[in-house]
Amino acid sequence: MPDETEQEYQAWHEDIEYLVKILKESFESTNASYYVDEINEILYVELEGLDDYSEEEIVEIAGPILEELDLDFEDIFLLPLS
Repeated sequence: MPDETEQEYQAWHEDIEYLVKILKESFESTNASYYVDEINEILYVELEGLDDYSEEEIVEIAGPILEELDLDFEDIFLLPLS
């Protein structure tokens, strides 16, 4: 994240936490975590209970959320919480 001020970096992390919170609520998860691979610009979001949903249901639920909150990642992966 070159040339970003501390305030912009903090806002970026708050946006990620907001996205995780919305996904957690949308999938009725009681627990969630995330990991940012800044080198490859990938966000991994782990959600408890995600494996209860089919791939089609996941796309249907998460698709509009991810489009609305465009966080400028190359990829965002949703994974069951391990």
